Amino acid sequence: MQNVPEEWREEQRAGGGGEVDAKPWEGREALFQINTVNSKHDMDTGKENGETGVKERRKENVEMMNEGGKGTEKESLMMELTRLVQKTVKESSWWERRGIDITILVLAFLLLPPAFLLLGSSQFLVFVLGMVLMGVSHAVISIKGTHLASHGSLSESPAWAEFWAVFFIEVCGSFTARAGVTGHIKMHHAHTNVIGLGDSSTWKIPCLPRSVYLFIAPLAIPIITPLVALGQLKDHSVSQALRTVLMVFLGFYSQYWLLMRVSGFQCPYSSLLCMLLCRAMFSIPYIHVNIFQHIGLSMFSPTRRPKRIYQMTHGVLNLPRNPLLDWTFGHSLINCHVEHHLFPFLSDNMCLKVKPIVSQYLKEKALPYQEDTYLSRLQLFFHKYQELMVFAPPITELVGVQ
Repeated sequence: MQNVPEEWREEQRAGGGGEVDAKPWEGREALFQINTVNSKHDMDTGKENGETGVKERRKENVEMMNEGGKGTEKESLMMELTRLVQKTVKESSWWERRGIDITILVLAFLLLPPAFLLLGSSQFLVFVLGMVLMGVSHAVISIKGTHLASHGSLSESPAWAEFWAVFFIEVCGSFTARAGVTGHIKMHHAHTNVIGLGDSSTWKIPCLPRSVYLFIAPLAIPIITPLVALGQLKDHSVSQALRTVLMVFLGFYSQYWLLMRVSGFQCPYSSLLCMLLCRAMFSIPYIHVNIFQHIGLSMFSPTRRPKRIYQMTHGVLNLPRNPLLDWTFGHSLINCHVEHHLFPFLSDNMCLKVKPIVSQYLKEKALPYQEDTYLSRLQLFFHKYQELMVFAPPITELVGVQ
């Protein structure tokens, strides 16, 4: 097997990710550091390095950004792209950087009162409208909200970033914030498409037939998610585990109580069924999006991987714009996923704003900017389910990339 030229490679360290807990704001800073220094080290440096190396790199990165990269003999591709994106970010208003996405989340919460009232109607069409409003609101809050909160994109303040992570991930998303942020930031983003680390294998269930996996099993996500969260509590401290249990229970019970008191449900089982249907409304496209944009693309070895810009451009794919999914999932999960993996600290709206800059730059540098339609990816996964979702994917060696 041929190897990637050494000048394209990043220095790899022994051990895997996930040894150190990630926090929303720390994930944003760490990934920004990787972007500015072209990934000289993996984001997860492990316990052996402690915090000294992180602080030193942070200081170097700040100096580099302040000086615009001066003092380096040759500006790397990632540094050059980062400089272009950072220029756009600095010129953007708060409304563009955070305001638009926060407004969408606020609108989702404002849809909840009319949804509960409509669910109390005896007219079938009105009741269905209430279900749709509830399902859309829950998708926006539990998918877009949790994703932005996990990256600390809702606030500059570390305290508020942690608060929103707990609120959206645990109360609204029924999962543990610690495991969610650590797994997403430290594993998926730090080791995107790296075999055994960030290869999206958590979304694979090889024992299921393709039709069941793609169109039926996702409906069980509202039940599976809190059960998986309970399994994660063994790695938590007693206080963290207790907080997670209380927050998840608060999220479930508040919706159940409102259905019984405001919507007028008489039977507990009908309330639970309504909750399941509303929470599962977007679970099928959610699973699809998670596998379409990574699985089937280039996969890399844990010990020999390309530099970050090659890793992300070869292992991430954008879906086309879709008004419904753009609003519910967010641009960074749909049509700006490449931009999101290159600059994870950006909000959905900022990913959309820098999209022309990123796509043009990558094409000018003869780097892949991968895009495909939702239907095309669905057909691919349906016909190649065994190859993509059951068998172990082959390792890709990027030979000839200039």
